[in-house]
Amino acid sequence: MINRLQRLFHIQEENSTIRTEFVAGLTSFMTVAYIIAVNGAILSTTGMPYEAATIVTVICSFVGCMLMALWANSPLIIVPGMGDNAFFVFTLVFSLGLTWQQALAAVFLAGVVFMLTTVTKGADYLSRSIPKSMIHAMTAGIGLFIAFLGLKNGGIIVASEGTFVTLAKFSDPYALTTILTLLIVLPLFMRNVKGSFLIAIIAGTCIGALLGIVDFSTLRDFSLSFNGYGDLFFALDFSGMGKLNFWTAVFSLSMVIIFQNMGAQLGMLPNKSKFRKSFQANSISVISAGLLGCSPTTTAAESATGIAQGGRTGLTSLTTGLLFIPALFLIPLFKIIPNSAIAPLLIIVGCLMVLSVKEIPFGDFTEAFPAYLMMAIMPLSFSIANGIAFGFIAYPILKLVTGRRQEVSLTMYVIAFFFLLYFILGSI
Repeated sequence: MINRLQRLFHIQEENSTIRTEFVAGLTSFMTVAYIIAVNGAILSTTGMPYEAATIVTVICSFVGCMLMALWANSPLIIVPGMGDNAFFVFTLVFSLGLTWQQALAAVFLAGVVFMLTTVTKGADYLSRSIPKSMIHAMTAGIGLFIAFLGLKNGGIIVASEGTFVTLAKFSDPYALTTILTLLIVLPLFMRNVKGSFLIAIIAGTCIGALLGIVDFSTLRDFSLSFNGYGDLFFALDFSGMGKLNFWTAVFSLSMVIIFQNMGAQLGMLPNKSKFRKSFQANSISVISAGLLGCSPTTTAAESATGIAQGGRTGLTSLTTGLLFIPALFLIPLFKIIPNSAIAPLLIIVGCLMVLSVKEIPFGDFTEAFPAYLMMAIMPLSFSIANGIAFGFIAYPILKLVTGRRQEVSLTMYVIAFFFLLYFILGSI
């Protein structure tokens, strides 16, 4: 068995050991397991059954990690992404008006586009055509959006007739639970404590129970049923293909998943020669997510924790993937977790994504203003797609009026045209 693992994953060639890879896989799982609770809760806001959405989260995480392990021999892990599930819910469904079934079809087609870029020179062409400032602004803008979502779901930011939004009273049990949980997770996270996010979810649930916001009735039944999952499996609906908003969804989602995963993988892979196959595994996982009934999967930032523990091969991602299987039997336990226990994680993940703002050249206004516009519009319009559209329209305009049109690729002009068309037709 040991020799077979050595041969399959080339562990010695990567200067690693089986024990190191197992520990790295366990570490990655501990830091990313919170997605089981979070993703199901977010997807259920579209009308998806919560238990089914949680089941498909586990299935897609398992499939993604297996693809990364067995196809790419990479230590990166793939799970449904935090930014991607927000895009799925709040842009594809709530903003563009797709049903969740049509949104799944958009995920599938975006995955096909993603895959085409990985098996051709498309990824290289896009990486040269799209300004780096736009890519970093997309990441930072989604981070602001996720942070706002966490503050809202955690009850810290509430609606106000006079000022649209305002700060909640800290006597509110939901806001208080969020704040106390955030105070617990921050020092743990800063000290790189393994499983800090899981610890925060447990602590937040306990605090919420003490403050009376946790419903324990779901713990009466721990039986696992896949009956509801039938509503998600192959539920994708292509009936919206004749409408512009459907193709806007496919296009914008393709842009987001391609560039965020390209940046994540190139930034974390210890062995960059594995990038092409890792990128291909990621694209196939997105296609499978659309078929299985889930929001897009992504290269998890938490992969870095396993790599930091010495993970260098696919045995790391294989270990992580296998650990998702027993999590299926704990779904009733996840149901009792209040939004206030999850909100601090969204706030922290949002901050991590916003950090990419430091890569934007703010000394050049033609680069800074489109990026700033993109980041401002996303949370304020509660739409990631609107923010991306504003940024991509503003970029070529500023370059043109300042006599620097040679700095804009033909691809950028085409993208800007379609986003402008999206706004024009959307207002009719």
